[in-house]
Amino acid sequence: MVDFAHKESYGMDDFIQIIALLRSPGGCPWDIEQTHGSLKRNLLEEAYEVCEAIDADDDAHLKEELGDLLMQVILHSRIGEETGRFGIDDVADAACKKLILRHPHVFAGLEVSGSDEVLLNWDEIKLKEKSLSTAAEDMEGVAKNLPALWRAEKIQKKAAKAGLDMSGIEDALDKIGEDLQELRDIVRAEGIKSSEAGEKLGELLFSGVYAARFADTDPEEVLHGACEGFISRFDSAEDEARAIGAELRDLRHDAGDMFKTRPGGKIN
Repeated sequence: MVDFAHKESYGMDDFIQIIALLRSPGGCPWDIEQTHGSLKRNLLEEAYEVCEAIDADDDAHLKEELGDLLMQVILHSRIGEETGRFGIDDVADAACKKLILRHPHVFAGLEVSGSDEVLLNWDEIKLKEKSLSTAAEDMEGVAKNLPALWRAEKIQKKAAKAGLDMSGIEDALDKIGEDLQELRDIVRAEGIKSSEAGEKLGELLFSGVYAARFADTDPEEVLHGACEGFISRFDSAEDEARAIGAELRDLRHDAGDMFKTRPGGKIN
């Protein structure tokens, strides 16, 4: 048992101390075993759970999930401190310096016309800070662990800032049509499992992100919406099957039927 004083309420210093105790001899075996690598998935899961709490507009849930996410930050900082590489104060120092550097309109008297100019300045400062000389290098800096749709969106936005973009939604939809037809031709000639088909399918999805951008829509959110719509239609189809004493597989030939509706919103 570790030496710890229980309190009515705790603050940030207590949080940091608790993590240190959990990682110390006599602490928690699981916490002691963790590394930066082993915690990667936990960090991502906690971040997504924060997003779910935000979407639910639930303050109590959000407070809990933010605490879980902050715990990940403190854990990584503690591991860094134990290896003599960095600690929580180093993390805070780097973050503060970045905020000060990238907000010259607040800390250095620079005049800006609004939030659009703030973002332009932020990107220019970031390029100089990271010694990036080309837009391609900037694209390479987009985290490869991002969900692919978000990564595609960020890459497209960086390309657009460098002067390369589609002209609008019609251009994006035309590109989707072209990619789809090319994919059909490849599948007919070589099969869906060919490497060329896989590459073209990726291009088709990438073009879909262009359409989402011009629709001013988050591609991740619309795909999640499509997932929810599919589940809802699937649920209705199962209800219809049960109502006549049948199995869903006896009434459906393919999943595409889940996106077909008849008047009144019912599934064909």
